[in-house]
Amino acid sequence: MNETKAEVLNEASQNGLLERYFKIKQHGSSVKNELLGGVTTFATMAYIIFVNPSIMAASGMDQGAVFVATCIGAAIGCLLMGLFANWPVGLAPGMGLNAFFSFTVVSEMGYSWEVALGAVFISGVLFVGMSFYKIRQWIIESIPESLRYAMTAASVCSWV
Repeated sequence: MNETKAEVLNEASQNGLLERYFKIKQHGSSVKNELLGGVTTFATMAYIIFVNPSIMAASGMDQGAVFVATCIGAAIGCLLMGLFANWPVGLAPGMGLNAFFSFTVVSEMGYSWEVALGAVFISGVLFVGMSFYKIRQWIIESIPESLRYAMTAASVCSWV
């Protein structure tokens, strides 16, 4: 009887709610692996809760409020992705776009952070509309697959 708590939890969940909802065993995983993956993902993403408020504060936004918004936004994004998409992916604000917001749109172009944030909101509404009406899918599918891979690689390499 030298079972660890993770092994006991894993055995209990094999036929339980977690297994039925997430199909962990069917995906070739275990509760222990998923918990370890979650802790690892959190550890690699945790820097964002300190870096994002610093970047956004450069635009004049309240650093404490941005800290709270970053935490809440990342938590909601991760929960929605896990619970509704059943996909174990961590979501958080993108540093490149936040730097563009603070250092280019606000600092260089001279817009207030309130106006810039309004533009971000409008673009979000347009994005949701484009997704709802399958325009976004049509645009993505019109780009050759090799170019899509190249854009992804360039995007990753640009901030490494």
